[in-house]
Amino acid sequence: MSDRSETIWFDSALLATGWARHVRVSILEGQIAAIETGAPRVADESAYGPALPGLPNLHSHAFQRGMAGLAEVRGPSADSFWTWREVMYRFLERLGPDEVEAVAALAYAEMLESGFTRVGEFHYLHHDQGGRAYANPAEMASRIAAAAETTGLGLTLLPVFYAHSGFGGDDPAPAQARFINDIDSFANLLEASRKALVHLPGAVVGLAPHSLRAATPTELEALVGLAGDGPIHIHIAEQTKEVLDCEAWSGQRPVDWLLDHAPVDQRWCLVHATHVTPQETLRMAASGAVVGLCPITEANLGDGLFPALDYLDAGGRFGVGSDSNVLIDAAEELRLLEYGQRLARRTRNVMATQAGRSTGGDIYRAVLSGGAQALGATGGGLSVGSPADIVSLSAGHSALIGREGDAILDSFVFAARRDVIDGVWRAGRKVVSNGRHHRRDEIAARYRQALEKVLA
Repeated sequence: MSDRSETIWFDSALLATGWARHVRVSILEGQIAAIETGAPRVADESAYGPALPGLPNLHSHAFQRGMAGLAEVRGPSADSFWTWREVMYRFLERLGPDEVEAVAALAYAEMLESGFTRVGEFHYLHHDQGGRAYANPAEMASRIAAAAETTGLGLTLLPVFYAHSGFGGDDPAPAQARFINDIDSFANLLEASRKALVHLPGAVVGLAPHSLRAATPTELEALVGLAGDGPIHIHIAEQTKEVLDCEAWSGQRPVDWLLDHAPVDQRWCLVHATHVTPQETLRMAASGAVVGLCPITEANLGDGLFPALDYLDAGGRFGVGSDSNVLIDAAEELRLLEYGQRLARRTRNVMATQAGRSTGGDIYRAVLSGGAQALGATGGGLSVGSPADIVSLSAGHSALIGREGDAILDSFVFAARRDVIDGVWRAGRKVVSNGRHHRRDEIAARYRQALEKVLA
């Protein structure tokens, strides 16, 4: 967090109250202290093009950035999430704390470069090879925190509880040994994780039951008690096999079971929720929870499409995440979210909330609000008292010529590449200039060294 004051002038800005022209933002100790609109630019003042509030990335497995592209070879039978998972298990077996930190730092730098300013790290790689405990239970969590500190990315850490390989308390598989805890050891891990993040400005610690197949009903109840007021995230109904297995175990589909047996409310984020019935869709929307959609990863894994329009019509809240980090690009997540719905429904502008509304604008605002809720983040976009998490776009970019207001968001989402992003400030500190993270060279060098070791 920046401890100094400064003012920045933007040609226009998407404020919490709407678009404004000629905006001067005053920053003090990492927060927005004042906003002036219709302000003439002062000589020698730092000046930029359009400004947007930085987006929350509500679901990430940072270490998986290092295996991006390694699971794209066809196997002997139909490939799926489950065959992809076997590649992931083999990759993580070679990761130590240094490698996890190096990979996470690169992923986090790329998130900032693409317009994400906070991440929800769904963190389940807890133990050493073979499941041996580290002397510090939060060794790996500390490395995630170090990567966030190095890059400046806001962090909501979600330590993951993982105890079983299938519904009803099946014993974990050997490949899952590095994830596994019981409730007592997880409570120790959670407390150690909170201590590890105490000095990281703006950090939030929640928790995450990995999935209904990884935690029994009794364990899930205990986890809700450990969470307090913090965020609770869970993978749910991502795959058809998961739905069928849940029905065989309980007689219910995963989302129905969860809503019947857990106190799902505004603290919760239901990640994926891809395979849901119309009734489940309505129930999720009514619960106040956020659905976490990860369009790039869901497409890469062949998961399927969430019924977004029905959910929106019921008043549901959603955000986006980069999940497996096979490709990190905030605008691409929004673009693919809309394009998936267009392909499924064979129509256009599906996620605009009503006639005359901007599709890019409505998606951007929904993801901003839903992601902030899911990550326990304070503030309401660009407003006084909120963290100064700001993304500036290049005023001279070809995709923005003649655009004003939400037309800027439409072009950012649908018509531009990553080079449209000029600067990024996180908690008042500028961490990206000319589209490049200030520490990219050293982060990339460390990442290369880690990957050469892991893939040797």
